[in-house]
Amino acid sequence: MIDMVLVIATSVIGIISAAAIVVPGSIPRPVFITSVIGLVMVAFGSVIARMATRPDHLKALQSHQILEIADRSLAYLRRGLDQETAGAVCRLALEESEAAAVAITDTETVLGFAGLGEDHHEVGGPILTRATREAIETNEHRVLATREEIGCPKAGCLLRAAIVVPLEIRNEPVGTLKFYYTTSRLLNETQVTMVEGLANLLSTQLELSELERQTQLACRMELKALQAQINPHFLFNTINTIAMLIRTDPANARELLREFAHFYRRMLENNEGLVPLREELEYTRSYLTFERARFGERLRLAEDVPEEILDVVVPAFILQPLVENCVQHGISAQNALNIAIEGSREGRVITLLVRDDGAGISEEDLPQVLVPGFGKGLGIALKNIDDRLKGYFGTGSGLKVDSVEGTGTSVTLTLMLPEEWEVGRDA
Repeated sequence: MIDMVLVIATSVIGIISAAAIVVPGSIPRPVFITSVIGLVMVAFGSVIARMATRPDHLKALQSHQILEIADRSLAYLRRGLDQETAGAVCRLALEESEAAAVAITDTETVLGFAGLGEDHHEVGGPILTRATREAIETNEHRVLATREEIGCPKAGCLLRAAIVVPLEIRNEPVGTLKFYYTTSRLLNETQVTMVEGLANLLSTQLELSELERQTQLACRMELKALQAQINPHFLFNTINTIAMLIRTDPANARELLREFAHFYRRMLENNEGLVPLREELEYTRSYLTFERARFGERLRLAEDVPEEILDVVVPAFILQPLVENCVQHGISAQNALNIAIEGSREGRVITLLVRDDGAGISEEDLPQVLVPGFGKGLGIALKNIDDRLKGYFGTGSGLKVDSVEGTGTSVTLTLMLPEEWEVGRDA
């Protein structure tokens, strides 16, 4: 279109200028001057038009549109694909594109619709367009150039063309992204490429969302496995201690038995995966109540955890198993065992330290402590806690063990909080 206008304008102005030169005086001087100026302006206009429409410029604009939509939609698609998230993404795409309307479907229903025709393109209704079903079945895009191909039953619908691109998770179609237009003239290669590029990015976001969901599910399964691994020695020893106290100190025995029931109920019923740090500390103190009933003053606990991080949510059972390991492997018949729990926060990094002055770990065994199944008896594998920390908090998070045989052991937990994570808020 721009090229055609430039050709016509240049031709007319050129004819006038040529006539003035060939036949002097045939064209009034003002007209001649105007023609020359016009030629100069057309020349400048053509240069500017070429710059504005050159392929790399269009590609840059197209890429900016795609990335802008994808970036703004990330917060929604992290929650998966449903009517709420699909509707929000449709509105974002409509703002940033030349489409008259945008829709997102799953494999059966319309999940979101925004733009022209919103009054009769029903969200939650079944997919009506045959080409949309074909795009899902073949996992290939479709370009619809007529109103009949769109298949809208509304007689006065102004949508006349559309581009339908499948959304995928692991190369399997899970829905479609649809851009509608009021004229088929907009169905050019640029628009098709843009919609395909956006669909690919949205598919990647959906796949990452699904991966995150699977990771959280795996973490919950790890938690259930951890709950099933409770050390039978602790169970039997506690029961024996209570049985002994029934004869020597019935009141204390009743209190311990009540606390013991509460302790196990909390452990077995905790399926949320994340708890405030203060609750994890309370659970750890409760555990030590039973161990102190056995070891008395030989078992000591010191805490230094600042108030500011007590409401940070952490995976359940990340401290109590570590303290249990301190007692199980660190205490001796001759000496007292001092256990310390310390915490700190620096920006988004939460650091928790559990250390003791017990028996320690030998140089040969230390490299194997994170190997699943390593250690005496069933125990509670440190690897379990390490995996859950990494599963919940990602890169940079995890567990590190330092120990000197005969001196003691320290276990450092590092939690890399996401930027949007708020204290006391379950992610």
